[in-house]
Amino acid sequence: MIMNLQKTTLLILTFLIALYSFAHNIPTYTSDSTIYLNEVIVDGYQINTPQHRIPGAISVLSNKEIQTTDGNNFAHTLHSISGIYMHSGTHATSRIVIRGMGSRTPYNTNRIKSYLNDIPITSSDGISTPEDIDLLNIGRMEIIKGPASTLYGSGLGGNINLYTPKSDTENANLLIQLGSFNTIKTAASGNYIKKSLNIWSSISHMQSNGYRENNRHKRTSLLSSGEIIKDSYSLEYTVMLIDLYAQIPSSINRTQFVTNPQSAAENWKEIEGYKAYKRAIAGATLTNNFSDTWNNRLTLFGRWADSYERRPFNNLDDGTSGGGIRNRLTYHASYLDALIGFEWINDIYRWHIDLNDELINRNRELRNHYNLFGMLYWRPTSNWNISLGGAFNWVYYKLTDQFSENGNQSGTRNFPIIFSPRLGFNYAPSQQMAFYTSVGHGFSMPSPEETLLPEGDINEKLKPEQGIQYELGLRLNVFNNFTNLDASIYRIDLTNLLVTKRLGEDIFTGINAGKTRHIGFELMLKQRILWLQSFPGRLSLNTSYTWSDNRFIDFTDNEKVFDTNKLPGIPKHLINTNLIWQPTSRLDLNANFQFVGEQFIDDANSQLNESYFLINIRANHRIPTTKSYYFELFAGINNLNNSRFSPMLTVNAVSFGNAEPRYYYPGLPRHFYTGIRFYIK
Repeated sequence: MIMNLQKTTLLILTFLIALYSFAHNIPTYTSDSTIYLNEVIVDGYQINTPQHRIPGAISVLSNKEIQTTDGNNFAHTLHSISGIYMHSGTHATSRIVIRGMGSRTPYNTNRIKSYLNDIPITSSDGISTPEDIDLLNIGRMEIIKGPASTLYGSGLGGNINLYTPKSDTENANLLIQLGSFNTIKTAASGNYIKKSLNIWSSISHMQSNGYRENNRHKRTSLLSSGEIIKDSYSLEYTVMLIDLYAQIPSSINRTQFVTNPQSAAENWKEIEGYKAYKRAIAGATLTNNFSDTWNNRLTLFGRWADSYERRPFNNLDDGTSGGGIRNRLTYHASYLDALIGFEWINDIYRWHIDLNDELINRNRELRNHYNLFGMLYWRPTSNWNISLGGAFNWVYYKLTDQFSENGNQSGTRNFPIIFSPRLGFNYAPSQQMAFYTSVGHGFSMPSPEETLLPEGDINEKLKPEQGIQYELGLRLNVFNNFTNLDASIYRIDLTNLLVTKRLGEDIFTGINAGKTRHIGFELMLKQRILWLQSFPGRLSLNTSYTWSDNRFIDFTDNEKVFDTNKLPGIPKHLINTNLIWQPTSRLDLNANFQFVGEQFIDDANSQLNESYFLINIRANHRIPTTKSYYFELFAGINNLNNSRFSPMLTVNAVSFGNAEPRYYYPGLPRHFYTGIRFYIK
């Protein structure tokens, strides 16, 4: 009853505010901080193009929009974009779902690809952890939703493209932030400019005791990027170092979730389970401008990781080293853009598992991913932008068993070449309106672990999952740029859906789940309600809404038929509303309202996770001291209404003996944070 009332209240509030803004005349005052929809330039479709003219769905978050949270929860940021839901169990345990893709992956994200400054940060086994990057260090975020294999290779869910901040002036800033659960965050960053050289660097550290037992977390990260710009070329670099230690409380059962949500799973608590890893990614990009029409962008990158995970059932010690090449040749004319590109990723993955100091296995795996892609953008008139593209992808795994005591399980898996075409149209009759539609093919490869049978042999029958997406959308930029709206509908038909089947607490394997269908409606609205120089100042509204229906069409497992059942781990409704009020030039007030609808927890649709509603608030106050520097004080409260909820679910959890299945990761109760930021210009 209470949840229904909260949901209704949120819907009415959002509707009334939007209706009021549309029904009244909007003042024509604009300022240098005004952001026009058709002036937002995006790179996600492999070419710099105004978002208004993109022949497909893409969402963009600016640095200012990213910095409206406590900066420690990536989910709060992603939920401001329609079509995305992030399961967030702890700071180091999460799963990102885009348009229903990847909801059944146990403890990570493996159906999207992530890039940082055009450098792949998705591991060679398909795991993406963009949340490793501190939100303070993200200048812009672009999200491509749905199959994007034509543009970026394997990844049915889409792409998350991150970009470090850029500035035209030298600056520096320091941050100290304190919060509940003994959370401390410190950060320092700066920008150095000398002639054609521009360097930005940041270092940050965050640590917390956590809300739950066995929940301590520490992360230190260094991120630096820069560029040298000359008349005919530019040279860019990016370096990222991460050192992380995170205890694992794991999921708990229903009784614990209701009566003692602070508890950890007993087996993880007993051995003080944790994971720790160090990661390094570095890349350099050379852009050559051969002429006004031709340019080439060549990126070389290297990656290294060393990880250890202490677990109740065994311990995993693993590491990765490798790198690759990404090249893109582009031709530009007044009516045509064309590009052809190539990406090669090579990694060597090593791991061994031990139990009670006795070695169980030791393996070495060579992984090669090749992607040859091309895109053509044709503008027959000023109103039309037509895209046609395709990509050839090939993936190869070679496993070398270095532990002969349990038999030699070495082998290779050479997947067939997959061709992914894409066709898109954008019709913009004016700067205020644009229609777009597209159809595209995508795929996701099985991870090396999914290709292994429980006995350790390679499953030669496992196939890549493939899908076709159809989408239709509308963009509006009306009322003198005070209303920005992006609405789309989509359908994705998948075959050979890859699902991770849990056979025991420590035994997983991959299976193909027949066919699934994903349909949905997405809406993003940015509305300026008030835009005045003096009090009551400026008031704006950012709202995203997602409705989705994701179902098994043909799936039988262990002689159980799941046809027409809904896929678990995906809420049917998602609503995120931000109200941003700036009553004076020095004060910002932000109120965030999130509603997450019900979602099933298992394939049989016998277990249901309740919907939940969250309110988060934040205030920033700037205190200028001189023309060269100023302070910013900020404070916030998350989960103001103290809702009990589970932001992450262990889908299809298995019960052992008489124990209840452990489905739930408890969300944080009402908690606080405050801090100070010092800016030097």
